[in-house]
Amino acid sequence: MSQEFVLETRGLTKEFRGFTAVDSVNLQVKEGNIHALIGPNGAGKTTLFNLLTKYLPITRGDILYRGKSIAKMKSSEIARLGVVRSFQISAVFPHMTVLENVRVALQRPMGNSFHFWKTEKVLNQLNDRAMELLESVGLDDYADNITVELPYGRKRALELATTLAMEPTIMLLDEPTQGMGLEDVDRVTELIRKAAVGRTILMVEHNLRVVNKLCNQVTVLARGSVIAEGDYATVSANPQVKEAYMGSEADEDQEAAS
Repeated sequence: MSQEFVLETRGLTKEFRGFTAVDSVNLQVKEGNIHALIGPNGAGKTTLFNLLTKYLPITRGDILYRGKSIAKMKSSEIARLGVVRSFQISAVFPHMTVLENVRVALQRPMGNSFHFWKTEKVLNQLNDRAMELLESVGLDDYADNITVELPYGRKRALELATTLAMEPTIMLLDEPTQGMGLEDVDRVTELIRKAAVGRTILMVEHNLRVVNKLCNQVTVLARGSVIAEGDYATVSANPQVKEAYMGSEADEDQEAAS
């Protein structure tokens, strides 16, 4: 493996009682890239994410981080390496303030292990860094808001801030623009672009306009297998990809992108 790949899978496979959800996937994520994982519903994208972060056990194959196998590590150990993921649904504490959510996330790299019972004086020491992160995602004016009151798009922006608080080297974003209106999609797209500076991002994304705008490399899954790889123009022109996933939507998106 070239050391330019920060994350790699070799023959990664996941079977559920005879059903193969991920089938011998060889994936190479280059350092510093924004890499998209796309495909139709049921293609195995989220299952692959769950394997990469050990939320599911592997049936066969290997996962390498910077050339070293992490396949036998626990999910918490993988996160400590800097491989940090978000989920399809917003994963924030709804009844805490926006600032408090980021402070909780900041405790992980500081070794405080999410000690909710820490004194207010100790937690207040994290405020400056928390505010920097909130400013980076356009939420500094919302610091004192209760999170449940935020619009959906701003909750996803908060989730991005909490992910950044954990000091990732590679961010795994699962459907970061799912369920958003156009204005929120554009805002979060730009936030991801900013977050990618100095980091690597692997993202599952259904919105092909976002993929076209952001991603250096695209891997297409269908029925658990890789069917195409390359930049957006290459994969969107691939007949196998059109048949399996994009169809007429690909033509519409290519027109919109041109």
